Amino acid sequence: MKKVAFQGEKGAFSEDAAFHFFGNQINCIPKDTFKNVFHAVVSSECHYGIIPIENTTTGSIHHNVDFLLEFNLSVIGEIILRIQHNLLSIKKYPLKNIQKVYSHPQALEQCSNFLNGLKNTEIVPMYDTAGSARFIAEHRSIPGAAIASRRAGEVYNLHILKKDIENNHQNYTRFLIISRNVKNPKQGGKTSIVFSTKNIPGALFKSLSVFALRDINLLKIESRPLRKGPWEYWFYLDFEGSIEEEACRNAINHLKEITDFLKILGSYPKGKVIE
Repeated sequence: MKKVAFQGEKGAFSEDAAFHFFGNQINCIPKDTFKNVFHAVVSSECHYGIIPIENTTTGSIHHNVDFLLEFNLSVIGEIILRIQHNLLSIKKYPLKNIQKVYSHPQALEQCSNFLNGLKNTEIVPMYDTAGSARFIAEHRSIPGAAIASRRAGEVYNLHILKKDIENNHQNYTRFLIISRNVKNPKQGGKTSIVFSTKNIPGALFKSLSVFALRDINLLKIESRPLRKGPWEYWFYLDFEGSIEEEACRNAINHLKEITDFLKILGSYPKGKVIE
């Protein structure tokens, strides 16, 4: 049975995404940090890892972008999951009786409109959405609630007091599947790379032009600071196509000639969107 590492407690959105990607015949292994997800795959403890990389509301998860550069692993897949936040508790309390609401800071931010409507309720940040559900289940004397997934409610036997409480119902998170093995599609899909440019005028323009010259569609570009010195950057870029295709391979070879550093993070099929 495949072992898949994810960050958080059982019932986390990452675990939910893993089941949607691989099916139910997997063993999901919770890890306390994203870095330990990468370690679990590198060490062969797990066959795969799943990490969130960006959210339509709160943007990129920057430390995971950095870990993709740090660890020698390959991105072999992606899946996009609609994030539906639910208010969970051990009993069907009236909302006015809820004294505290626990969840991850990003989930609290994504549900701020709903939370602002709760009077005399303390908002308590926690390390994980599913972890907040587990906390509520284990501390049954507290008339509190957690914001987490429906799966977390099922795992910890909690009631849904209010469903779909996120500010934006077009709230999606993109997850990447990481592996020790490279699995490039023959054609189609998308490719993720990281590169840094030489400190010369027009360097970024020249770097991007290698794709424009070959009619390769760029899907995302984002800068991150280098750790070598201030005001130096590397660029994370997604483009359409597989590194196995001639045009994409030629673009990469051209890019290597005009950049200081380049790493191919992986080519993989475009992910399904799970509503």
